[in-house]
Amino acid sequence: MRFTSAQRRWLNLAGAGSVVGLIAYALFAQYVLDLDACPLCILQRVAFIAAGLVFLAAGLHSPLSVGARVYAALGVVAAGTGAGIAARHVYIQNLPADQVPSCGPGLDYLLDAFGPFEALKKVFTGSGECADINWSFLGLSMPAWALVWFILLGGLAVLANWPRVSR
Repeated sequence: MRFTSAQRRWLNLAGAGSVVGLIAYALFAQYVLDLDACPLCILQRVAFIAAGLVFLAAGLHSPLSVGARVYAALGVVAAGTGAGIAARHVYIQNLPADQVPSCGPGLDYLLDAFGPFEALKKVFTGSGECADINWSFLGLSMPAWALVWFILLGGLAVLANWPRVSR
C-alpha cells in the first residue's frame, strides 16, 4: 500500500488529533466525572502524549522514506511503552482481591521522596488504587481501552509512515 505525501500527512495529523481527543476525555473523566487518575493512569497519559507528539511532528514534517520510518519506529516505541503500562494496569485490575497490593502514596510524593527510577519501580509493583475499576464501557475498563488505543496508534504509526510514498 502506498500513500501520497498529503495522505501520509493527514494520517499522522489524524493520529495526533486522536490523542488530543483521548487526553481531553481523560481530563474530562478526572475533573468532571471525579475519577482520580492513579499513578499508572498518569504514566499512560504521558505515553499517549509522547505518541501524539510523534504523530504531530510527522504530520508537520511529512518526511520521505528514511525520515518517515524513523517516525514509524518512534511511534511504535511510544505506543508500545504505553501498551506495556496499560497491560500491567489491566493485570493489576484482574488480580484476586487478596493479591491486590496495598494502596501507596501518590506519584508526586513518590517522585519527591525516591527519585524517578525508584518511583517508577514502586508504581509498577502496583498499588491498591490502581486495581479499582470505577469506569467501564462495553465491558472494558479505562486501562483496557487505553491498551486498545495504544495498539491502534502503534498500527497507525506503521501504516502511515513505513510504506514508501508514491510519486
